[in-house]
Amino acid sequence: MKRNKHFMSRMFFWAAAVCAGTYLIVGIVVNQVSISSKQQALASVQQQLEQQQAENEELERVLTSGSEEEIVERVARDRLGYARPDERVFVDVSGS
Repeated sequence: MKRNKHFMSRMFFWAAAVCAGTYLIVGIVVNQVSISSKQQALASVQQQLEQQQAENEELERVLTSGSEEEIVERVARDRLGYARPDERVFVDVSGS
């Protein structure tokens, strides 16, 4: 009887240890997946930040490089695709 009780307590201990180990491993895996997805989101946001900073620098350069009329004309040409009435605009579609 004493031997059977000792065997049962030992089995309970090992079952509890296996359950605790499994719980910890699953927790670590779930946390690693979460960390990975957060790192990807951070990389995406950092890329957006860099693009926005580059655009801001370009706009700052445009603002400091001429008069208000020149700025409006440059924005109309570059961003909106406008041209003067008798002007011919050639677009390089080769991509280089």
